[in-house]
Amino acid sequence: MPKQCNGCRDGAAFELPFSMAFQPIVNITTGTIFAHEALVRGPNGEGAGSVLGQVKEGNQYAFDQQCRVKAIELASRLYDPNEDVKLSINFMPNAVYEPRACIRLTLATAIKTGFPLDRIIFEFTENEQLDTTHILNILRSYRDMGFKTAIDDFGAGHSGLGLLTHFQPDIVKLDMDMIRGIDTDPVRRTIVKHTLNMLEDLAITPLCEGVETAGELQALADLGVSLIQGYVLAKPSFESLAVPTKFGNIKAA
Repeated sequence: MPKQCNGCRDGAAFELPFSMAFQPIVNITTGTIFAHEALVRGPNGEGAGSVLGQVKEGNQYAFDQQCRVKAIELASRLYDPNEDVKLSINFMPNAVYEPRACIRLTLATAIKTGFPLDRIIFEFTENEQLDTTHILNILRSYRDMGFKTAIDDFGAGHSGLGLLTHFQPDIVKLDMDMIRGIDTDPVRRTIVKHTLNMLEDLAITPLCEGVETAGELQALADLGVSLIQGYVLAKPSFESLAVPTKFGNIKAA
């Protein structure tokens, strides 16, 4: 168990009000929305930094729990119950002291709101040094409970490849730095191409995030990527579901 988790249940409450914006993840092969990612915002739509800057070791457990509740409550009001669109929720591994104990409020909120558990994706960013044993325990526990799992910002963190040797999540989100300018950068294109081949061999679904231009979108489609997230399709929408822009005749290979 990471040091940061010790006593986190007894830490400070997170008193700062906040809300969520939602950004769609689009399947460009089918032209449908695969999921929406819930992104932290201030109570009036302020940027995530205004909230995340107040998250400390003592209150991160409370913040992580409140994020899950807020995301599910808002999504349950916004989603069409007849559409199989998933909800992607970020979680903080160092705020999870024990997966099955920390999931109780999430389960209770989903049951209360009627939000289907099998439509929830839990994703984490490997942007800090993590205890591998701890994160693997979380991911395996979430999978056993029926949730989808995802690694965010793959290629920018500490241990992405190392984690894949022990656990294969449902989704890997390629970091935007790997995507930026891929239509004009043969080095990035080669790296992404081989990363996609590796993920296919491991039966992991790739998702490219941070896609900002039509050129990047076309290059990724040419490489066979279906799931896309980024400003080229839609910016996050505060307390509402953004409608993706049309993307012409672009089709995944």
